[in-house]
Amino acid sequence: MKFHNKLIDWYLVNARDLPWRKTQDPYPIWLSEIMLQQTRISQGLPYFFKFIEEFPTVFHLANASEDQVLKLWQGLGYYSRARNLHSTAKHVAYNLNGIFPSTYKELKTLKGVGDYTASAIASFCYREPVAVVDGNVYRVLSRFFGIDTPINSTEGIKEFKTLAQKLLDKKQPHIYNQAIMEFGALQCSPKSPDCNSCPLQANCVAFQQDLIQSLPRKLKKTKVQEKFYNYLVIVDSKENVLIEKRTGNGIWKNLYQFPLIESPKDCNLPKDLISFDENKISQEILQKASLYNEEPIKHVLSHRKLWVKFWVIKIENLNFIENLSKSFIMTNQIDTFAVPVVIEKFIDTYGFSK
Repeated sequence: MKFHNKLIDWYLVNARDLPWRKTQDPYPIWLSEIMLQQTRISQGLPYFFKFIEEFPTVFHLANASEDQVLKLWQGLGYYSRARNLHSTAKHVAYNLNGIFPSTYKELKTLKGVGDYTASAIASFCYREPVAVVDGNVYRVLSRFFGIDTPINSTEGIKEFKTLAQKLLDKKQPHIYNQAIMEFGALQCSPKSPDCNSCPLQANCVAFQQDLIQSLPRKLKKTKVQEKFYNYLVIVDSKENVLIEKRTGNGIWKNLYQFPLIESPKDCNLPKDLISFDENKISQEILQKASLYNEEPIKHVLSHRKLWVKFWVIKIENLNFIENLSKSFIMTNQIDTFAVPVVIEKFIDTYGFSK
């Protein structure tokens, strides 16, 4: 039996019941694919339902503000996906009359849509015979064929795409693509694959040569940078708190945060904050800072490890902000703003009045 037939037979028995598999409408399929980039289905599924309820069509999403989109996305991470999602929704709604492109080549022109997402939408919605290659597909192909070319190398990306396209069931690409991804997620999983009941076991090079744990191979990642973040939670007598909107091109672009003092080392005393303060908050204010968490919170991002401390500063009023950057704003509704997850968790535990 051919490779693709075995996978499809397995899939028809083991496929999970997921909402985007019940439609050919490109909007929910596109939405799900963007959400599930570098995200487990169990984590992404609640967000998918929230977005579909809040934005049932691409027009609803396009007409929302970026702040609304980021707030709904909060906690899912990789926020550039949300910004690209919103940008593409506006392009499809306003420039394409709500109609998504129908070919792989045209889909790749959309912001935030790369080879994998374009292949998925083109095959699932329009039955175009283009192979998907995601982390699950890399793993299945690498193990089955015993390929040790690093999957994150230029050579590896080209090699696996060519092989995936060669193996594709051209008559039913939508089913085959779903099958190989699902197989990688459930059967040929990263750390504990179920080799004993695997229908591909007899011809799997990795199984036969005891290479399961060493494949697929990856080039070493960029060294992780360590940073020390000190957030100043400045609260007045009416429970107004000071926040600002992040700018620049970082991963938290356009999310909100408390005033931040980034330091080259761990800070334990208010005097430490004063020496590293670039916002020019008065020494009188900073001297009132009280540590909320003495042990820093470790927050790991793709190429960065953050050590986060929150400093609570209670004052009578926030009038001093007139002397600061105009980016600072006062609010007593902090829970309505889109913030990084590490700040969201602090807000939940601190207990601001709502």
